[in-house]
Amino acid sequence: MIDSKGFRPNVGMILANDAGELLWARRVGQNAWQFPQGGIQRNESPEAALYRELNEEVGLGPSDVAVLGSTRGWLHYRLPRHLIRRRQRPTCIGQKQVWFLLRLRTADTRVRLDATAEPEFDTWSWVPYWYPLEEIVSFKRDVYAQALDELAPVLFPEGPPQRPVLSGPGRSPAIPQPGQGR
Repeated sequence: MIDSKGFRPNVGMILANDAGELLWARRVGQNAWQFPQGGIQRNESPEAALYRELNEEVGLGPSDVAVLGSTRGWLHYRLPRHLIRRRQRPTCIGQKQVWFLLRLRTADTRVRLDATAEPEFDTWSWVPYWYPLEEIVSFKRDVYAQALDELAPVLFPEGPPQRPVLSGPGRSPAIPQPGQGR
């Protein structure tokens, strides 16, 4: 489903543990890490898409998480030109997302990346709150920053950890490499 401006409606999930760390997952067969996210189907609410995608991508259900908050509106990002499928109709130029902040209510051993026949991720790790801004692909960075900035006060009512100055991608990742993670 693509809107009239070429954006695909989507939900993003920022899943936190009790220490304020976030679930960061690596896409299958790639050195690309991100938060779980997924498309909203026709006639599906963002909340319904949240729970469907949460189950499909990380194997969790509604009783495993508490919804702490969501972004006030849609956050948009455009795809780089080389990723736009020009022959596809309607043409998708990017995504518009509602981001949800969730707290894990059960043991993290409940996270299952193989909940579907075609998993999105092959490993995951808990990372510090601002870490994703350093590591996410550049075309998604502004949306991640907007979502994390807006939702930080919800997770950290006494004040979030200090946001680092971004040095850009290319650093050695501080998260486990394949075989060392979950």
